[in-house]
Amino acid sequence: MAIKVFVFLPDGVGLRNFAYTNFNTLGQQLGMDVVYWNNSVFPLQEQLGLEEVKIEPNSVHKLTPVYSRARKRIELNLWHKEFDDLVYQTYKFPFEYSNFKKATRSFLTRFLIAKHNSERGLAAIKKRIDKLERQNPKYEYCKKQLEKYKPDLILCTSQRSTQAISALLAAKDLGILTATFIYSWDNVPKAMLVVDTDYYFVWSDLMKAEMLKYYSFLKDHQVIVTGTPQFEPHFNPDLIIPKAKFFADYRLDESKRYICFSGDDTTTSPLDQYYLEDLAIAVQNLNKEGYNLGIIFRKAPVDHTGRYQEIIEKYKQEITEIAPAWKAMGKQWNTILPEPYDFSLLATVCEHSELVVNICSSMVFDFAIHNKPCIYINYEQPQLKKGIRDIGQNYNYVHFRSMPSKNAVAWANSKQSLQASLENLIAKPEPIVAQAQIWFTVVAGKHPKTSSLAIWETIKNILN
Repeated sequence: MAIKVFVFLPDGVGLRNFAYTNFNTLGQQLGMDVVYWNNSVFPLQEQLGLEEVKIEPNSVHKLTPVYSRARKRIELNLWHKEFDDLVYQTYKFPFEYSNFKKATRSFLTRFLIAKHNSERGLAAIKKRIDKLERQNPKYEYCKKQLEKYKPDLILCTSQRSTQAISALLAAKDLGILTATFIYSWDNVPKAMLVVDTDYYFVWSDLMKAEMLKYYSFLKDHQVIVTGTPQFEPHFNPDLIIPKAKFFADYRLDESKRYICFSGDDTTTSPLDQYYLEDLAIAVQNLNKEGYNLGIIFRKAPVDHTGRYQEIIEKYKQEITEIAPAWKAMGKQWNTILPEPYDFSLLATVCEHSELVVNICSSMVFDFAIHNKPCIYINYEQPQLKKGIRDIGQNYNYVHFRSMPSKNAVAWANSKQSLQASLENLIAKPEPIVAQAQIWFTVVAGKHPKTSSLAIWETIKNILN
């Protein structure tokens, strides 16, 4: 009898890694019965022909978000104290009081933190979350599904969603093995471990060390290095659109060399549009010196603010926007979901650009795979005022300490040095690319081409 694995999508963020890649096909080739336990709004069977079991009730207990926010802040407080490092305080989002509902949640969260701001208190908060989610009707609903389909193991595709808690508790209470994948390179030190599972699949030795450092209750054998499927499509030459077709489809000028500006979300870079303008001015200046450059602008997929439009129109001779192939399927940020074509689009932009410019994005790794360098912008805009977040704090985050050399990227520490960095990288990209590729291996592991296979082999080993 085939091993039955439920690939659990608590929301849409796992689609890219586990539904759009060849992850499903690899599992089937290894003799697995692969079923997607789908809590997202994306219709997997209809759109991709994947076998799915839909989870219909999509609500958590009304108090779970409050307790979950308190859990995160208490963990960050404890790590601040244990490691004597103020960086953990910078991971906290401000409390909101703009309406009665938000104010009530904020006051309740602050009360819970004040009452439970200790290791013992943290354990009580976690216990309370589990109790609330077992009372949630979704728990019984998921339990009945599991009793009906009897999976041997559940792989949760993201560790950070409260939507996953009740479903995984139901599995735990039925004695079904569970594993979760740590979704992003910065998630561990940001206290984003929301679920409790038997095993944790991580990108690299670095991430494993972080998991064991921050969560001392974990045993070494529970945290397994598998790599991440996130970068696998870059290694598939069939996904790269030929240059002539790509340039024709997106009205790019084949005589120009293009620089990609990769946009950030409004939290990471609230004044991002002005950095795009600075790049456009630098390109204008270089073109006057005989360079023939253009800009491909790829915004953050979850950014629907329209804040760049004035800049794009003002510098339309320099900037061509190529929007990510993502689609809004709901009102929340985690229902803005990628379409399968975006893998090809992103890999093609990387392949046919000279370099990427952004603020602290993991796009440095996407471009490094294509032997292209990255410029990190690191200066304030004059529009910065009280209440607007300075981008500089981003580079103090723990995940940037993984950089083996500060030369893994070129730094633009002023508007003037942005232009100089462009000139230097266009002339000699190789030293920066070499360091970026070393950093990529540190963060993503040694086998980025075969991570999906490594995950399936790990599942097979666990069940055997």
